[in-house]
This record gives sequence, structure tokens and C-alpha cells, in this order.
Amino acid sequence: MSTDIKRHFPGPTLCRAVEYGNLVFIAGTTADNKSANCKGQTEEVLKKIDGFLAECGTDKSKILSANVWVADMNEKPQMDAAWTAWVEPGSKPVRACVEARLGSAETRVEIMVTAAK
Repeated sequence: MSTDIKRHFPGPTLCRAVEYGNLVFIAGTTADNKSANCKGQTEEVLKKIDGFLAECGTDKSKILSANVWVADMNEKPQMDAAWTAWVEPGSKPVRACVEARLGSAETRVEIMVTAAK
């Protein structure tokens, strides 16, 4: 396994994606459109994750694990609807979902994934 670390989309406090060996780590990702409901924000987040994975040479079929934070567990069914429509049926990762206070009151969901290459 290569020990080279590749960092993508660096910002002031984090990188959006990091490659190490055959693994890709995608940082907690939120929607830009804070006026959307939880389902809409989840759909936007998943599109962003698709882009980050592609930049690293992989895709959603190779996601190993996902951590999902929702601002209100009553909105989990909205997140699950978007997730179920997006995730590869034969390649579902392990996943955790918890309720949490997120970065802003308008943020409904945040998702972080780890994928193989």
C-alpha cells in the first residue's frame, strides 16, 4: 500500500477529500442551499460526494462506511428517501445516523464517507 497522502480541495480548516493508499476519506459535507428541506439538502450533499469521489478516482459503489448527522431525527425519513434513491442497491455501506446540532440552524444534514478505490 502506498504511503503517499493526496489532499483535495484544501480549505482554511480542512480538505474536502483525502486519499491514502486505496482509501478515500470525504469530509463531512453539507448543502449550500440551506433553504431546501432535509431531502433536498441530502440530494445536494450526495451530488457533492459523487464529485469528490470522482476526483479521487472512485465512486459511490465503493463506499465502505458513512456517517450521517441530521438536525432533527423526525426528518430522518426525508434523508433516507434521498439516500435510498442514490445508494447502489448491491453496494450499501455500513452506516450510522444520529441527531446532532449542526454548523448552522438551517443545515439539516451532514454526511461523511470513506470509500475504497
